[in-house]
Amino acid sequence: MDWQKNILTTDDELRELLNNTKRIAVLGIKPESRSDRPAYYVPKYMADAGAEILPVPVYYPDVTEIMGKPVYRRLVDIPGKIDMVNVFRLSKDIPPHLDDIIASKPDSVWFQQGIRNDDAAETLAKAGIKVVQDSCLLVVHRVLMRQH
Repeated sequence: MDWQKNILTTDDELRELLNNTKRIAVLGIKPESRSDRPAYYVPKYMADAGAEILPVPVYYPDVTEIMGKPVYRRLVDIPGKIDMVNVFRLSKDIPPHLDDIIASKPDSVWFQQGIRNDDAAETLAKAGIKVVQDSCLLVVHRVLMRQH
């Protein structure tokens, strides 16, 4: 398998991905108390755009709900299909999550702007998962989905 085709970079690839993404697990989401942080307002934007957000905070052990949705502690605990895992973790903090991501079988993994881990991206792509790196989901959605 040519795993490199799972690394998405073109507008057409990203538009097709976004058109097919309804359920987004947000790894590293922040709670409402941190609503000034991208890890809260980007998923909130996507929720407002019609996506179902599945919160997977890494910290905040006392938080049980974010945006009115129950919090999951691991991606594999989420019932049903995950279309995308939107990642808000430092590049160096991604490897410990790889097994959980792969086991949850999402269609895609989106590393937010400033997050790039080529080894992790290759591992995910080789597992048949589409990967976007170093890109803001909110910005790309606004630009590409407004054109329709």
